[in-house]
Amino acid sequence: MSKKRSGGGLSPTQQAAKFLGVSVLAGAVMAGIALPAAGALGLAAKGSVESFDELPTNLKTPPLSQRTTILDSEGGTIATVYSRDRTVVDLKSISPYMQKAIVAIEDSRFYQHGAVDLKGVLRALNKNAQSGGVSQGASTLTQQLVKNVAVEEAGDDPTKVAQATQQTIGRKIRELKYAIQLEEELGKKKILENYLNITFFGQQAYGVEAASQRYFSKHAKDLSLEQSALLAGIVQSPSRYDPVNDEAEATKRRNTVLQRMAEVGDVSQAEADKAKEQPLGLKVSKSKNGCITAVKGAGFFCDYVREVFLTDPVFGKTKEARAKVWNQGGLTIKTTMDPQAQESAQKSIKEHVYQDDDVATAATIVQPGTGKILAMGQSRPYGISNKKNETTLNLSVNAAMGGGAGYQPGSTFKPIVAAAAIEGGMPATKMYPSPYEMDYPAPVQECSGKVWNEKGVKVSNENESEVGPYDMKTATAKSVNTYYVQLISDIGICPVTEMAAKMGVARADGGKIQQAPSIALGTQEMSPLTMANAYATFASRGMYCTPVAIESITQRAGEKSKSLQVPKSTCSRAMSEKTADTINTLLKGVVEDGTGSEAGLGGGRASAGKTGTTDERYAAWFVGYTPNMAGAVWVGDPAHKRKMQNITIGGVYNEKVFGGKVPGPIWRDMMSGALEGKEAPGFNLVYIPDPPKEKGDGKGDGGDKGGDNGGNDNGGNDGGDNGNTTFPTPTFSIPENFIQGTSNGNGNGNGGGRG
Repeated sequence: MSKKRSGGGLSPTQQAAKFLGVSVLAGAVMAGIALPAAGALGLAAKGSVESFDELPTNLKTPPLSQRTTILDSEGGTIATVYSRDRTVVDLKSISPYMQKAIVAIEDSRFYQHGAVDLKGVLRALNKNAQSGGVSQGASTLTQQLVKNVAVEEAGDDPTKVAQATQQTIGRKIRELKYAIQLEEELGKKKILENYLNITFFGQQAYGVEAASQRYFSKHAKDLSLEQSALLAGIVQSPSRYDPVNDEAEATKRRNTVLQRMAEVGDVSQAEADKAKEQPLGLKVSKSKNGCITAVKGAGFFCDYVREVFLTDPVFGKTKEARAKVWNQGGLTIKTTMDPQAQESAQKSIKEHVYQDDDVATAATIVQPGTGKILAMGQSRPYGISNKKNETTLNLSVNAAMGGGAGYQPGSTFKPIVAAAAIEGGMPATKMYPSPYEMDYPAPVQECSGKVWNEKGVKVSNENESEVGPYDMKTATAKSVNTYYVQLISDIGICPVTEMAAKMGVARADGGKIQQAPSIALGTQEMSPLTMANAYATFASRGMYCTPVAIESITQRAGEKSKSLQVPKSTCSRAMSEKTADTINTLLKGVVEDGTGSEAGLGGGRASAGKTGTTDERYAAWFVGYTPNMAGAVWVGDPAHKRKMQNITIGGVYNEKVFGGKVPGPIWRDMMSGALEGKEAPGFNLVYIPDPPKEKGDGKGDGGDKGGDNGGNDNGGNDGGDNGNTTFPTPTFSIPENFIQGTSNGNGNGNGGGRG
């Protein structure tokens, strides 16, 4: 065997053998004859092929990955996302200067030779044989297109990319055969068009249209001579000739292209010289890729849209299939986001909670009856900078959709308990003793048939003054804990969890709701989207609709576009209209006279809602709605570490944070802006009588009985004292037929008594 010379490189014998072998290879390729699988030419080495004729004849050309544009419901751009920034254009939309420049510098004999430029091959083979390696290629534009197709198909897989670009004889053979196929099938113009659309031009720009926008902020059809020469020069080495980072090197390369164009007759020498004197004239547009660039603070909504696409089987049977379509891009996704609602939500959030506060807020608005998500925002901006308190954790959604484990909704869960009770036949006039503090009643029925029977578990109301008896209307307005514990203990846990399921209410971490009466007080972690959409069920008079974020998708494939199927909201009846109307009446009272009074909307617009504050104040909520929008606002520490006591939020000091104090005003301002200019329908309400008063005998000294019917008793001098009776010590419930009435014993003597 011949040995290498002491100075390095191949011996003359080896050079001759290699040159002869590769020349024979080139000739064989041109002749289309079979090659030996092994021998002195070394074709058995890794990366080679057994026979030229045995290669597949069909080159699989995947659709080129392009940018995806995400739009709001009115067609405005929210963000553009892509794995590769590319906009495919036809040859007519590319400047003639650009077409000539790329041909001149990359393959000047493009229109004269076939798939393989034999003169170029022999020239390169001679150079490579002398160097002992593969130092110079002779790839035509068609061969380069074949290689770029392989790189495109490899995607982001580093192993596949390496295989697609490795410098081996085997890869070259494949390129040659596929190039012959493309020349036969496409023709020169289509090959040039495909090449200009697939090639990488640096600065994250794939294809000439994206490159033209990146460097000059113009369309490829408008490129001048010198601009075209600059872009054509970048292709050989996008990093070395990057005009943004090395203007001098890029200028030299541009001028080389211009000179080559003059040499091949594309332009005159005078035109080339004049163009060389021009500055680069860059007008760089920064890369705007991903949800971090979303407008109106909609980065998290943008991210939610992406999660929907990657998880919904409608876009592909497997996760890999869905990811492939997403990465391929070329999608125009019209979403349900209402730009007015989104802007209002983010404005309210920004005014009430600062991004560097110890706690955060998240808010979501949905449309009752359709499930459309209209807005989604939070105080901590979308991003990865810890110093700026940025995050990519979507605080509005469940863990499976890019969110966290959720947050206890507190008393905002109580209306679900009330709905279960009313749907089961319980009247809204139902009264319970509702003491300030009590043990959880036990045993309580669970869904499985077992019973919850823990002893000595205490529950208390917010204030010691909250002592019943209360009916449902008053207990809801005041958010009385002991009332709702007695209510769920009376009807059982299962009706509540079943109602929650009908309303789409589930734990944010994907777990099952606990079978315990404490769920009535909102102990199970939920997301703002879940709660907003659940309350939308009340607004739509009992119809629950699954949340949706996408209205339509079109996908561009080459010069054609097609519509993709998108997930649709499915609606089902969760409760009767009467039950929903009763809840609407209860929650309207919360906003008008209860704990949510600071959340009320002005201008005569009907609204209803419920406050929520969790145990130890790790979270506070307001969830409310009008007949045409439902929204949820959560405030708290996502890490569950900072209690909301003696805390400054949005520049305002709070000794204690209540659901109506911080979340309520956020909701009010958010909904006011979102609803501005929109119709203001009213609720279908039901009449709920006031709770019964205590009955007395109404007797004074000489007075008649007047207590039963609330009439007047004109009695004796001591009528006031004797007309008072004490409500008997209550047990678990008061008879439902207890008559409402007042009895005034107005005696002729010193005073009167209320019966």
